[in-house]
Amino acid sequence: MGVAELSAVLWRERQLLELLLFKLEEEQLVLSSGRSRWLGHATREVEQVLDQIREAELGRAVEADAAASEFGITAGSGLRDLAAAAPAPWNDLLTSHREAFVSLTSQIQDVAQGNRELLTSSHRAAQETILGLEETVQTYNPHGNPSSAGATAQLIDQSF
Repeated sequence: MGVAELSAVLWRERQLLELLLFKLEEEQLVLSSGRSRWLGHATREVEQVLDQIREAELGRAVEADAAASEFGITAGSGLRDLAAAAPAPWNDLLTSHREAFVSLTSQIQDVAQGNRELLTSSHRAAQETILGLEETVQTYNPHGNPSSAGATAQLIDQSF
């Protein structure tokens, strides 16, 4: 039965979306702590889960088309249409999957937006720190003596 296989794929996809949400929240904790050492690992884990979700989406498309054929509706129909055409108890289960996907997607978008904002502010702070260091760091001249990285700006009153 095509709808049973579709339901199994949907459960797997829900688990992957929950894992993605967890990994994004984990990434957010790394960003919030200011410990950028683990940011690359956290980002890589998010990307791995995204790859798994893409694979699951392909399987879902195949199983959804098989279920659509079984229900006598157009291939490529969405989960809402599949639920409307499905007999009980499958209609309730497919509706439940759809509602879970909507909720998880919204939560994922919120956390991802928060991570983007944290990355932007961290990047801006790093740039400001680097600019501040350039003004105060001393370098060495060709003779090996300490010298200022650049002359400081001075205001001269030309009326003298």
